[in-house]
Amino acid sequence: MTDRRIALNRANWNERTRVHAGSDFYDVAGFKAGRITLNRFERAAVGDVRGKSLLHLQCHFGLDTLSWARLGAKATGVDISDDAIGLARKLNDEVGLDTEFLRSDIYDLPQHLDREFDIVYTAMGVLAWLPDLDAWAEVVARHLKCGGLFYLLEIHPASQIFDDETTLDSRRDLGVRYRYFPDPEGMAFPGGAPSYAGDETIETSCHEWQHSIAEILTALLRAGLRLTSFAEHPATLYKQFPGMAQGDDGLWRLPFDGDFLPLVFELTATR
Repeated sequence: MTDRRIALNRANWNERTRVHAGSDFYDVAGFKAGRITLNRFERAAVGDVRGKSLLHLQCHFGLDTLSWARLGAKATGVDISDDAIGLARKLNDEVGLDTEFLRSDIYDLPQHLDREFDIVYTAMGVLAWLPDLDAWAEVVARHLKCGGLFYLLEIHPASQIFDDETTLDSRRDLGVRYRYFPDPEGMAFPGGAPSYAGDETIETSCHEWQHSIAEILTALLRAGLRLTSFAEHPATLYKQFPGMAQGDDGLWRLPFDGDFLPLVFELTATR
């Protein structure tokens, strides 16, 4: 896809990769020592991957892709960022795995990859970078074997309408800042914002798009997929709002009314 906003995001993720690679959030050293980075939602839903082919869309610098490979999958990771794919390939060699990584815009992937997979997987903070979910769902369907599993774990769009810079002490602090329903023009964000992986700032600006649950599900159905499960959870994988507390299970929750708001959702589908 030729789009100046996509090109800007590519540069943004190149910068993010350089910041994230040294962050405690990603803990690359721990991964090299054998840590599996996948969370309990993903592992429970996807199940045993031994001997299965797995395509990871928007894989960043590949820690989760490589973790699936450690669990026995024949994994392929795809990302738009040149620096992320370069680092993923380096990590693959360092830990002695046989994982394939491709640098591609998701929309252009069929031009670079002509295979179907047992599992197509994508997770956390992926859809906001995509302006066209119908085209995205077509790519998912194109690369999923008949009878295969598609798995998506994502930030719940209902949680993304609130101001994420306000410390939350009670539900009264939840101030609506962003729209819920999609806007084709998306939202431009200037550089200088802190990374979700730590305090370091990302100087490159970026462009994001909000997508409703209905838009996501409809795109998958239009592409010929059949929904097999859907779940929402009041806990997430990162500190989405100031004031959130991390539990012993590693998940982050609101400091009040633990099940007040869905923070992530997950779904499975097949073709």
